[in-house]
Amino acid sequence: MPMQLQMSANEVSGYIADVFPQVADYGFQIDNLETGKISVSMKIRDAHLRPGGTVSGPTMFTLADCASYLIVLAHIGKVALAVTTNLNINFISKPEGDLVADATLLKLGKRLAVCEISIRSKATATLVAHATATYSIPPNRDVEASK
Repeated sequence: MPMQLQMSANEVSGYIADVFPQVADYGFQIDNLETGKISVSMKIRDAHLRPGGTVSGPTMFTLADCASYLIVLAHIGKVALAVTTNLNINFISKPEGDLVADATLLKLGKRLAVCEISIRSKATATLVAHATATYSIPPNRDVEASK
């Protein structure tokens, strides 16, 4: 079965605001969404910095996880209980300012989705981290989406 979008960027953002409103505190924004790909930017604030003024690893990890969650939801629909089963991240260089995560949906199966995520400094386009993520899709997703 070929991948296709089930929700637009605005629909995904609205759904997240309804079921996971605390995500708004992170400052994520969907910049682009198309079949199999999403770009999510993050405005960096003081709360995201570690000593020395660099963006913290947990902040970049969260951005990678969020980008993965958003692209999975965009393709499976309103299934809030899709969850991360694995996320591996490699930190490559020091981030500068705001970040953007480009995620690609590598595989979308009945029970698992696999994503690849590149995180870049928005101003310089420098690659700062690379991640892969696997999401578990609940077997009763059609029931959950109808609620």
